[in-house]
Amino acid sequence: MTDKALAVGDTDVFIPVSINEETCIGCNLCVMVCQPDVFVPSIDPGGVPVVLYPSECWYVGDCVDVCPVPDCIALHVMDKNKVIWKRKESGEEFQLS
Repeated sequence: MTDKALAVGDTDVFIPVSINEETCIGCNLCVMVCQPDVFVPSIDPGGVPVVLYPSECWYVGDCVDVCPVPDCIALHVMDKNKVIWKRKESGEEFQLS
């Protein structure tokens, strides 16, 4: 009998990155460049990587930059992580989308 271990991803958290499963070519470049190891390779050769630890994301975007398929990986920044700008003249606060 062999013991098996399962990796269980974070649940009930904001998902900072998403991979378009229809366009992903399974190159795993995103897995290799992600500094906090948010991604793990698919168990299927050439499969879509799994976003296993989304709460560890640093929002750097290296995964998006290295991906050879345009718009395959999307980085979703939470509003609380966006810079709040303030206009000098009016004092109006705003965020860039």
